[in-house]
Amino acid sequence: MLFQPFPIRSMLLPNRLVLPAMVTRLSGEDGVVNADIKTRYARFAKGEVGLIVVEAMAVHTAKSGPLLRIGSDEFVPGLTELARLCHDAGPSKVVPQIIHFLKISRSGWRQTVDMLSHQEIDDIVEAYGTAAVRARRCGFDGVELHMAHAYTLSSFLSRVNPRKDEYGGTLENRLRLPVRVLERVRSLVGNDFPVGVRFLGEECIRNGYTVLDAGPIAVRLAGAGADYLSLSAGGKFEDARPIPGEPLYPYTGYSGDRCMPGNQYPDGANLYIAEAVRAAVHAAGLTTPVVAVGKIPTRELAERVVAHEKGDLVGMARALLADPDLPRKWREGREETVVRCVYGNVCKALDENFRKVTCTLWPKALGRAPESHDVIAPVWPQTGPELRAECKDGRVLLRWKSASDNEAIYGYQVMRAEGDGLLLHHASVRGSSTRYEDARVLGGQVYRYAIRPYDLAGNHGPMSPTVRATLS
Repeated sequence: MLFQPFPIRSMLLPNRLVLPAMVTRLSGEDGVVNADIKTRYARFAKGEVGLIVVEAMAVHTAKSGPLLRIGSDEFVPGLTELARLCHDAGPSKVVPQIIHFLKISRSGWRQTVDMLSHQEIDDIVEAYGTAAVRARRCGFDGVELHMAHAYTLSSFLSRVNPRKDEYGGTLENRLRLPVRVLERVRSLVGNDFPVGVRFLGEECIRNGYTVLDAGPIAVRLAGAGADYLSLSAGGKFEDARPIPGEPLYPYTGYSGDRCMPGNQYPDGANLYIAEAVRAAVHAAGLTTPVVAVGKIPTRELAERVVAHEKGDLVGMARALLADPDLPRKWREGREETVVRCVYGNVCKALDENFRKVTCTLWPKALGRAPESHDVIAPVWPQTGPELRAECKDGRVLLRWKSASDNEAIYGYQVMRAEGDGLLLHHASVRGSSTRYEDARVLGGQVYRYAIRPYDLAGNHGPMSPTVRATLS
């Protein structure tokens, strides 16, 4: 089912895989599309993901920092070129995510929704409307309205929205501005242009809303004309970690962890959110598709999401950052060549530190995901990988000999089993490293390990012999 074309209003996705909007920090302060941005998104299109949601771009004209912008016509040429390059590179459909956010300063002060006048609220509605029209003029296939995380529309939806008027308090009031924005966008872009919405299924903060509110929110947004609902979680200012001299950043607290669950969370950690919201939408007699996200690393899990009706579309940001060719490899039945994300969240840490977002698995010298059509797999040295395990300081330390390849070794997969269980992918390390420390171990438990090298095309070499380790 993953690779059946999927219609969204006038847009026909080639498959059900979605790249959700992801911060790249590749843009300059001018907000104009640059060469790095074009390269990043064209690469995703080449990998054949069904829908590319381009990173958030500001609908307003105020200073926005290093963020793409769509708030005036001066940005049209670059955005038009970006849409064209994506369409030329592959079958993907591409939509920009458009955003409004409030002011924030390095002193720790930040504007909140109760500081906005009614005129300023009206201006936000118009800014979204004109930006959506501009997105259509640029040749995008649709537009996504950002109503998630710490930003303006999400702050209106929030259960901790402090307004005392018709825009705060009750759920109906909290929905008032997001629905106004959606209806205004629809009225301006026409009935044939897809309009998606990304919002939080759970705020993941004290007194924040959960799926109990997210269900009715989804029903109202779908009823107001949203063509798909993309769900996220957390990413709020309320629990952000202050860093002296830096503006507060909404992904640094617990809610930020929930937004991008790392390797300490189980696979599919946030799928219960999409499942509950989708059930609410269908219970209301609607069929608006739901994008499920939250650490979906394998085709088996992605297929279960669709088959078990946890979501209609499968969003995967970090997995596609690690390997933009993942959709094409899955379609061709080559999952074993996928370079798997390890969910170590180095990309998240780069974002939190205001640095360009890359994948730690990429070759450092290249600075981007490699491209290769090589079919020759890596090999171990004649003496074998000589994998050995040492128990030290409560950890298992693995060391092995380097493999070789006709192009280059990209990395090594660390496989692990408990006792006589199946060896499963446990971690990946860069090709320049030949060691791994496993700290998630218990004393008295037997662990078995093996290593597989892989090259730039994702060809995997032979599995090493297994070694056993038991902490005393």
